[in-house]
Amino acid sequence: MLTDTVVDRYLRRLGVERPGQPTVDGLFALHRAQVERVPYETLEIQLARPTTIEPADSVRRILDGRGGYCFHLNGAFSALLTALGYRVEWHVGGVQVDPATPAGANANHLALTVECEGQLWFADTGLGDGLYEPLPLREGTYRQGPFDFGLAPSAAEPGGWRFTHDPQGSFPGMDFRKETATGADFLAQHEWLSGSPDSQFAGTACVLRRDADGLDALRGCVLTRTDSTGRSSTELTAPADWFAALGDVFGLDLPEADRGRLWRKVYAAHLAWLRTRD
Repeated sequence: MLTDTVVDRYLRRLGVERPGQPTVDGLFALHRAQVERVPYETLEIQLARPTTIEPADSVRRILDGRGGYCFHLNGAFSALLTALGYRVEWHVGGVQVDPATPAGANANHLALTVECEGQLWFADTGLGDGLYEPLPLREGTYRQGPFDFGLAPSAAEPGGWRFTHDPQGSFPGMDFRKETATGADFLAQHEWLSGSPDSQFAGTACVLRRDADGLDALRGCVLTRTDSTGRSSTELTAPADWFAALGDVFGLDLPEADRGRLWRKVYAAHLAWLRTRD
């Protein structure tokens, strides 16, 4: 359980006043603020610095001005919601990274459900280019900004659910199980995703941020904006421009001690990617 002092600091990071009793309106406001202000980012993996997925450690990362990927973001968000009186459950999920990958919950994702005002909600601040607001946990199609999302019973996980991403999204979908999960369920996948050279996170630096109108994404040296007008991209090949985007678009201010090493790795990967396009 987070202390009142930590909760207040977390809420200041989100720019949200301390709510009263748990409400759906409050849940939505907290979810929107988290995905707007706490970016999905894999920069610690690029710097080869291991992290834990303990919620308290993830909260400290956020209070220090950083983000993380699903285990950090949803772990911290669930701790905040619990401290504010919401009933939250963890679920083993599996992001289907491409159409050729089998669907199912392989524990590469932590999904959340929240019970509030007599209804269950699918809340997920850790999908990068996914939800801006929670979805009711019932079958349907839901529009958020430029994206259409689907939610339906999972064919791969009996009793579970399937989130279908918009065709513009970075992955086809995600399945999650009905049963409640614990942190131990995700440790093996976290170690692989954050430590294996074969992990997609090791290959390309990734920073994403949702807002009401769309998505900002920095993958390697390419900054992309997706909204109702379409998609536009800018190549950032000067370190000053790249770090300016980190700060101006995603709110990340990295220490000078990390910048040179990070840039060399990111730019080398960008040049390698360019060679594959020749």
